[in-house]
Amino acid sequence: MTTAPAAVYVYGIVPADVEPESNAIGVGDPPGKVEVVRHGEIAALISTLESDRPLGTPDDLTTHAELLDGSAAVAPVLPLRFGAVMTDAEAVENELLEANENEFRSALEQLEGRAQFVIRGRYIENTILRELLDENDRAAQLRDEIRDKPEDATRNARIALGELINQAIEAKRAEDTRRVVSEIERFEPLVNQRDPSHEEEAVHIAVLVELARQKELEETLRGLGEEWDGRVELNLLGPMAAYDFVTKRAPQE
Repeated sequence: MTTAPAAVYVYGIVPADVEPESNAIGVGDPPGKVEVVRHGEIAALISTLESDRPLGTPDDLTTHAELLDGSAAVAPVLPLRFGAVMTDAEAVENELLEANENEFRSALEQLEGRAQFVIRGRYIENTILRELLDENDRAAQLRDEIRDKPEDATRNARIALGELINQAIEAKRAEDTRRVVSEIERFEPLVNQRDPSHEEEAVHIAVLVELARQKELEETLRGLGEEWDGRVELNLLGPMAAYDFVTKRAPQE
């Protein structure tokens, strides 16, 4: 039986003094051992896998993210895009680290002491609908027109009401996102506003802030969550690698 040739999977770029946790696992089945390839002051987190093994399972994606996020909690990390595979450790050092040494070192210096967090909120459907109907006379009128009437007979009114609600939620989303950004301005974050992934999403932003201020950030959002209790379910995810700000591609094999 012929053994498939090995390849090197690259997760991200870190300072050269970083050591992987003893229990860190990489992609693959069985999971690969996470190791470090170093060049000067920078290094790459890698593991070995069979070169013909297809990537992209949910477990692969989770493993990739967990390794990078765990590293980002203790050291600056430049995440590589999922699926970055190179031929061997020598290629990682020469074609990735040495070829981009100055860029990677500068980026790691800028990330020192910082990590990404994602702030996400979703409107509570009944509450936001009441709010929108209270504020929009035309929407309330359409709601009354279609109440207890057959769907076929009120098709146009239902379409018009749906459009009004969608427009109103977009306006609310923009307003509430500005409110969140205003609340966290004192942390001097970098902010990336993400596209909504759900029609009732209230806010979805990624922020890059100092890790030392994580508790302050949590307290600020907890206070806003209490203010919005019953209206918006607000969540903070992180710390994680700075995917929204510095994700890199590895050279092709």
